[in-house]
Amino acid sequence: MSYTLGILDQSPIIDGATNEQTLQKTVALAQKAEQLGYSRFWVSEHHHTDTLAGSSPEVLVSYLLAKTNSIRIGSGGVMLQHYSPYKVAENFHVLASLEPGRVDLGIGKAPGGLPLSTKALQYGTLNQGEDFEERLTFLQQLIEQTLPTNHDLHGVQATPIPNVKPALFLLGASPQSAELAGRLGIAFVFARFINSDNELLAQAASIYREHHPKGHFAVSIAAIAAPTKNEAIELIEGQKITKVHLASGRTLTLQSVELAEKFGQESGEGYTVKQYDADIVHGSPEEIKALLDNFHVQYQVDEFILHTPVLKEFERQRSFELLSPINLHLEKIEAVS
Repeated sequence: MSYTLGILDQSPIIDGATNEQTLQKTVALAQKAEQLGYSRFWVSEHHHTDTLAGSSPEVLVSYLLAKTNSIRIGSGGVMLQHYSPYKVAENFHVLASLEPGRVDLGIGKAPGGLPLSTKALQYGTLNQGEDFEERLTFLQQLIEQTLPTNHDLHGVQATPIPNVKPALFLLGASPQSAELAGRLGIAFVFARFINSDNELLAQAASIYREHHPKGHFAVSIAAIAAPTKNEAIELIEGQKITKVHLASGRTLTLQSVELAEKFGQESGEGYTVKQYDADIVHGSPEEIKALLDNFHVQYQVDEFILHTPVLKEFERQRSFELLSPINLHLEKIEAVS
């Protein structure tokens, strides 16, 4: 089975750790992931929360690149609605110039926080109404140096121009996002740990391949491994996923009922909050590998980005070790770049 494995770490604040300790645990996990044969290590963007320490992935990425040697490091992802695509391109061009061939730029559509933090991020900025596809297309053109001659900014460059471009990924949890990535010809990561509907996963895989047959299709999946299936079942017991459903039709996933309620209140529209049983892949390493093998064949998945829901630190570390490419005896292949 030819697929690669990566890790998404949201820098969860657990076991009473301080912010400083939490971020150092992320550094240690990235170093461990490199030793265990993982192809890439990504960090996320979440704002105004006391449960996750990662609010600035581009800053954390730079530190992780300096603390590791060969593993690809990236954002999972930069929430592009808040930022200038030009500045994002500059940031990641600097990183790619410092560490050629090791930098991933994952782009997300979600706000990464509550409406109040979104207002704070966009406070005083222009072009807040610019749509996401326009921003993503501009970012891609800056990285690939393909701004059309009729573009208002034709001739501008996001310097320094690296010899090896950062790898661009779109992160999403819908067939619509898969279609956008396919049309633009960039890699796509389906966030199954947010949306575990396998029918939507199948649609996303199909529509992405329709538009970009040779593209890189990855799935970020919630997974917990333990030495035995019974122990894994105990670990996932009581794990929930919380969603706020807004009257406008948007649905967002939050870390807790309290945050979901707060999001609804700050949104200024009607809302309902619901909890669902989390669909977490669990079991022994052999059982989880069998499932990944099946997903690889059924949905033509090139890569799995493993996300382990918050547990005790020992249980998280052990799960990543049990599911490592070295432990699963996966064939060594190069990660997409």
